[in-house]
Amino acid sequence: MALFEGIIPAVTTPFDATDQVDVPALKANVEAMIEAGVHGFVATGTMGEAGSLSSEERRTVVKAVVEASAGRVPVTVGVSSGSALASLAYALDAKALGATAIMSLPPLGYRADEDEVVAFFTELASGAGLPVMAYNNPEASGVDMPPELIVRIYEAVDGVVAIKECSGDVRRIPAIANATSDLEVLVGGDDWALEGFAAGATGWVTGVGVVAPAEVVELYDLLNAGDLPKARALYRRLLPVARFDMTPKLVQYFKAAQDAVGLNGGPTRPPRMPLTAAEREALEAALEILREHAHA
Repeated sequence: MALFEGIIPAVTTPFDATDQVDVPALKANVEAMIEAGVHGFVATGTMGEAGSLSSEERRTVVKAVVEASAGRVPVTVGVSSGSALASLAYALDAKALGATAIMSLPPLGYRADEDEVVAFFTELASGAGLPVMAYNNPEASGVDMPPELIVRIYEAVDGVVAIKECSGDVRRIPAIANATSDLEVLVGGDDWALEGFAAGATGWVTGVGVVAPAEVVELYDLLNAGDLPKARALYRRLLPVARFDMTPKLVQYFKAAQDAVGLNGGPTRPPRMPLTAAEREALEAALEILREHAHA
């Protein structure tokens, strides 16, 4: 069985009225998603506003997600930073708190070349003692990892077992899968999830899954069952909300959507600002489509 198989929501980090991590709200979100049938979580990723969390707050979030999951699903922890040393420190904290794996972009804030990217993942994986999901998101990191580099990392670095592919080019998934059958490839962008699974992805690290976990799990089940007509109909309902995932304000959109569906989203931290009236109107229109019943 794949380590990162299925639907893996990238959890948001709720904050209370005093701007502290709202642990009860976070645990309630995790419980609701588990009840909907998700297969794992990513904590302290982009969706979790990791860049605005202190090291202690990161520990608080990871501890809450691990405790709420209670061994029912695996918990992967985002450890992206500007250096292997900092990422390794986050990874060791995650391991001590009971995480099952870590996820990392290439080093942030620096356009590393291929040798430097390989060296970064080598240092991180060798010290962490946890399975590593490399994360390709050129928009977020400034470094693109094409299939050839991803395969090189996999072959050179013990411990790197998966890649979250978020370049937006679905053709990369079969390219990676055809180059090595053992590396797990996960969809990293919500608005090409159906295409990604059809191309051979084993899992989906999802933003829309924190808003509509039951529908996302249903989509995965329909695809596994080979029921493409029903999968397409459901995907049509999901896509308007899913498309917000590939925008700079994805966290604001998905937190506001969580509030709209009765989960715990709440405010974001600066530099993220609240959605404008026009953006909220666009989100509400997308949520109305999501609420539609699938046509027979």
